[in-house]
Amino acid sequence: MRDDQRIGSRWTDSLELLFLRFAAGGMAPAKWFLPEVPPEASRAARTGVLKIEIVSHCWNYAHFLVYQLSTLVLFPPTRAEVTMTVFYAHEDAGTRKLLSFFHDIRVPGVIWNWQALPKEKLFRRAIGRNQAALASAADWIWFTDCDVLFRKQCIDELATLLQGRRDVLVYPNVERVTPLLTESDPILANGGDANCRLLDIADAQFIEHKLTRATGPMQITHGDVARACGYCDSLKFYQRPAGHWCKAHEDRAFRWLLRSQGIGLDIPDVYRIRHLYKGRYKKHPLSAGLRGNIRRLASWL
Repeated sequence: MRDDQRIGSRWTDSLELLFLRFAAGGMAPAKWFLPEVPPEASRAARTGVLKIEIVSHCWNYAHFLVYQLSTLVLFPPTRAEVTMTVFYAHEDAGTRKLLSFFHDIRVPGVIWNWQALPKEKLFRRAIGRNQAALASAADWIWFTDCDVLFRKQCIDELATLLQGRRDVLVYPNVERVTPLLTESDPILANGGDANCRLLDIADAQFIEHKLTRATGPMQITHGDVARACGYCDSLKFYQRPAGHWCKAHEDRAFRWLLRSQGIGLDIPDVYRIRHLYKGRYKKHPLSAGLRGNIRRLASWL
């Protein structure tokens, strides 16, 4: 079995992950794993109507994804051509139903691109991101999560700000976020309604939060860089399937490999739904409670 097809043993994977986390923290040079990033002069400085691909993952999070996809219908782009790529697994019936609903909605300037993966490959988010990066024909790729919303002028202003740029990586300076929501909150309850429909959230539900780097759902990469480097393509650990949804440590490794924390841009109308319990992870009462308390404390701080 190829290395990118096996599910590693618990202990060897833990040791390899520990090493990669230390390495990505600056304990090893990125050139050991990715000798070169395409130099600026070789990256296209695209202008005009840009092609932007948005890459999202969904596993049992259809009640978030419905808001994300709805924003592209309610606020369709006029100055960009958007390919909305969603990776999912056939076992997730709720997401399958939602994607089928949106598949039948025609939106000018938007192409729906649903990509089914075996759930073991979906569980390691870098696998889908890498697949999208290597295959994309876009000028820029926005690697995101399904709880991020692109409202109002977000995509059009992004296309304006990216005119002629050659940066390796950019990100929004500001996002607007909800409080930490529980599963009983009306926002999540409405998203989980069995009847698929377009949904939006009022501005009053969000507060401003400043970003200082290209975090996991806010990584906007030059297309030439993505096609040359993939998404942690050279770190084979992050291309191995997993038996459960994995915490996305590869996001930090991605920035490390690209030698960039990203350039902040004043991209407007970027929203994110924050939630208390991460339903994608393995269920364990003690760890779930501890994780929830940590998220409460982090939000308070």
